Amino acid sequence: MVPISVTYEGGLRCRATHGPSEGQIITDAPVDNHGKGESFSPTDLVATALATCMATVIGIKAQQKELDVTGMSVSVEKHMSADSPRRIAGLPITIKIPLSPDHPERKLLEATALGCPVHHSVHPDIDKPVTFIWQA
Repeated sequence: MVPISVTYEGGLRCRATHGPSEGQIITDAPVDNHGKGESFSPTDLVATALATCMATVIGIKAQQKELDVTGMSVSVEKHMSADSPRRIAGLPITIKIPLSPDHPERKLLEATALGCPVHHSVHPDIDKPVTFIWQA
């Protein structure tokens, strides 16, 4: 269990504090939803959680296999629904891994990314295609 506390600061801004580390994140409502868009929106954090989770689990597996994936990059686009209710409709992800396309651990690392906890937690109705780019 990890406690996270959120304080509404007004003006559609929230401050979230991570209990164990006291690290903080500020969120703002996006411009297209009455906000200033001065920080991540709550739905941006869902997209960010997916991308960072995939990178983290690949990093863990790479460490276990003594592989160096330093410089790996993950990009994600958040697509909101056009209809009601407002929701995330798509999270296409691109993962660039600094290993050769014929690396013997390629399938393992790809499966590891797709097995991350956030990928399994995001609602199955949300389209989340993953593109892997292998670059030695």
